[in-house]
Amino acid sequence: MSVLDRFRLDGRVAVVTGASSGLGIAFATAVAEAGADVVLAARRIERLEAVRTAVEKLGRRAVAVRTDVAEPEDCRALVDAAVHAFGRVDILVNNAGISSEHPATEETPEQFREVIDINLNGSYWMAQAAGAVMPPGSAIVNVSSILALVTGGLPQAAYSASKAGILGLTRDLAQQWTPGKGIRVNALAPGLFTSAMTDGYAEGYLEAMMPRVLSGRIGQPEELAAALVFLVSDAASYITGTTLTVDGGTHIA
Repeated sequence: MSVLDRFRLDGRVAVVTGASSGLGIAFATAVAEAGADVVLAARRIERLEAVRTAVEKLGRRAVAVRTDVAEPEDCRALVDAAVHAFGRVDILVNNAGISSEHPATEETPEQFREVIDINLNGSYWMAQAAGAVMPPGSAIVNVSSILALVTGGLPQAAYSASKAGILGLTRDLAQQWTPGKGIRVNALAPGLFTSAMTDGYAEGYLEAMMPRVLSGRIGQPEELAAALVFLVSDAASYITGTTLTVDGGTHIA
C-alpha cells in the first residue's frame, strides 16, 4: 500500500453526527471524497437532504437519519439504520454538539445539563452503540475543542467542561477498545474555524483573538476535515487515545 493509498476510505461506512451544518458538512463530504459511504445524522433531518445530495455527487452512497444523540435509543437506532443500509459501520465521527455562553452565576441547571447531555453524554451513547458492531480496524473520532485545553475569554463553563470530558472519554475508550476490539479512538481539538458558531460571536471577538493564533487567521473547514480523514484512515493506524489540536497554534500562544 502506498502512502497516499493509506488515506483512502474505499469500502468503508462512516457515521457522521451533527452533519446538517458547518463542520459536520465538511466532515461528511471529506470522508465521501476519500471513498466512504456516509450515514448522516442530525436533529434537523430536513437540512440533511442537501448534504446527502453532495455526498452522492461525489459518487458515494448516503442515507439520512434523524437523531438526537442525547437519547441513547436514537443512537442505537442510527447504528441499526447504518447496518441495515450498508451492512457495517467502520467510522464514527462524533461531531454533534451545541455551544452556550452563560455567566457561571446565572447559568441554570437545565442550560448546563443540555450542553453536557448533547456534547459529552451524546458522544458516549454514540460510541457505545457503534462500538458494539464495529469490526477490528475501525476508528472513532470525538470532536472536542481547543477550549478543553485553554480559555476563550467567554463565559462557557458548560461547553468547556463538556469538551474536556470528551478528552477523558477518548483516552478511556481507547484503552478499552484498541486492544480488546481493534477499534482506534482519537479526538480532534479544533480552534477557531469558519462555522455557524463563529458567525454568532459578538462583533470584534474574532479580531481580539487573533494575537493568540500563531497562524494569524481563522481556519477553514476543509483544513479540519483533512485532519479528520487522516485520523480515521490507515495513515493513522498506529495512533489511538490521542488528541490532535488543529488550532493554528492557539494552545501554545
